[in-house]
Amino acid sequence: MKSHLRASMACILCTLLISVTAFGQSGELKNNIYNPGNLKPRDSQLKVKAGQPAPDFTLPATSGKNISLSQYRGKRNVVLSFVPAAFTPVCSDQWPGYNIVKEMFDENDAVLLGITVDNIPTLYAWTRQMGKLWFEVLSDFWPHGAVAEKFGVLRSDGLSERALIFIDKEGIISAILVMDINRRPDLVACAAELEKMKP
Repeated sequence: MKSHLRASMACILCTLLISVTAFGQSGELKNNIYNPGNLKPRDSQLKVKAGQPAPDFTLPATSGKNISLSQYRGKRNVVLSFVPAAFTPVCSDQWPGYNIVKEMFDENDAVLLGITVDNIPTLYAWTRQMGKLWFEVLSDFWPHGAVAEKFGVLRSDGLSERALIFIDKEGIISAILVMDINRRPDLVACAAELEKMKP
């Protein structure tokens, strides 16, 4: 059963990797993308590790809500998706791609929280151009990058790393994936980490 699920997921993810660029950068968004060029792949030092409690935080969301990590404790697994900046090529591909694999999060009783160091007006404009996202998008703008700094994914230039942090229902970090900032995360690895969080 698990191998059948993995094979199906791999097929879906391959399709996603082929189609997400066209989806994420279509229409108006494509004309507003800033290309920062090739960046240093990684430029931070983690301050947390798997097996530790995740530091709590509260951040404003583009939905108008204030979202706290602790509000999911005992209820849902959480995946934090840190991305460097709004209106950049890889980030504009990455988040719309999660719409296509929402079921993967639902099946593993997980919620996704997108986090950047951009302010709310910038995130509001960017996410509207990407199309409707099913997950909350949070602003770590002020104090600048404070949440990224807590986790150790704030870069020396003030951007955050491209990172996925998996947190179980008890608030314990189960895995941390910090990727090359110039590349989209491996969705197969994401699916594998989500599956490990099942009871």
